Amino acid sequence: MPLMRRGGRPGLLGMAARTAVVAGTATAVSGAVAQRQHTRAAEQQALQHQQQAAYAQQAAAAPMAPPAPAPAAAAAVPIDLVARLQQLAELQQQGLLSADEFALAKRQLLGS
Repeated sequence: MPLMRRGGRPGLLGMAARTAVVAGTATAVSGAVAQRQHTRAAEQQALQHQQQAAYAQQAAAAPMAPPAPAPAAAAAVPIDLVARLQQLAELQQQGLLSADEFALAKRQLLGS
């Protein structure tokens, strides 16, 4: 009686062998990935340590510069001349300013 080979799906032994191969491959790959991640993390940590040391050396070597003087109060608050002139024009149109008062306020704003 010749051995008959079964067609289609693998038997129990074939299924166990396939599972073992897949599990072994997954373990090998995950081990390699974990090793690579560990190596990269160590390299980054070493680089950060070197950068911090270099920064500390630069900070210790560089003399502290005096703080810059504060700008004058008038220069700190810019005047929006266009908006102010528009307000004056509206007041003149409403009749609250005469033409002479408008001209005087405009001259004072423009500094002429």
